[in-house]
Amino acid sequence: MRIGIYGGSFDPIHTGHAMVANFVAQCNVVDEVWLMVSRRNPLKTGGTYAGDRERLEMASIVAKKCKGVRVTDIEMHRGIPSYTIESLRELQREHPGDSFKIIIGSDSLIKFREWRSWEEIVKDFGVIVYPRPGFPMPEKEPDNFIFLNGAPEFGISSTLIREYVRSGWNINYFVPTEVNEYIREKQLYL
Repeated sequence: MRIGIYGGSFDPIHTGHAMVANFVAQCNVVDEVWLMVSRRNPLKTGGTYAGDRERLEMASIVAKKCKGVRVTDIEMHRGIPSYTIESLRELQREHPGDSFKIIIGSDSLIKFREWRSWEEIVKDFGVIVYPRPGFPMPEKEPDNFIFLNGAPEFGISSTLIREYVRSGWNINYFVPTEVNEYIREKQLYL
């Protein structure tokens, strides 16, 4: 099976994340998309994070509503920081008959060469690039990259949603209804 690994802190997971997972799972570049909830991105510092369990639960809420999408908690069992290459290698060991590609936004291409063992990620696994507003796709598609030109774009971020929650804003339509209810119930990001 061809599996796309869509990693992130998903803090919180929002409609843009759901759109990416749902789109990639159905556009015939992979058979499934696995949301890989990270413990902490080694390239990001500071910020307010919900707990690991809460972020996994919110990702599971979204996965249940998208065909061909599920959640993996593999990074929750790794040390901090956890690196994508290590998680991909562990997934490959656990699922030797499957192939894995990571899914990143075109905004992540700017810092992709700063990722640990980025050349190995490209060579041994491959990269699916989803367009983000303001971050055009490169003209040439390098080997083992798939550019999803023409995919629907969104301009929302988890950082903004956390700020909106702290400011008392209504976040309907920024996150799926069930995720919004979960955030309110658990009083996250206040």
